Amino acid sequence: QVQLVESGGGLVQAGGSLRLSCAASGRTFGSSAMGWFRQPPGKEREFVAAISASGRITYYANSVKGRFSISRDNAKNTVSLQMNSLRPEDTAVYYCAGRGYGTTTTTATPAGYDYWGQGTQVTVSS
Repeated sequence: QVQLVESGGGLVQAGGSLRLSCAASGRTFGSSAMGWFRQPPGKEREFVAAISASGRITYYANSVKGRFSISRDNAKNTVSLQMNSLRPEDTAVYYCAGRGYGTTTTTATPAGYDYWGQGTQVTVSS
């Protein structure tokens, strides 16, 4: 079993930056791809970014490409999302997600993830 806990959300002005972190428990962390999703108010959950188990491959939604960066530290069981040049449309609850044990490749599909954090709110003011 893997537990994921996000932190780092908050209120920021447009153009600002935030760094989200996700701490994972469980020995399988380094064997699984990880991802970040978000759910804007009144909308469905959407893919943001993903990273392979090794950290060598990353994948981004077009809406955040060039502004957000995903990384992981397998020694510390953490995955991070650096968010720069934030826009009001980035306002959402952000979720960390983990794929099953041994699933090393990335996917943008929420159904491809077995573990989810509780979410952290990011609000970008104009």
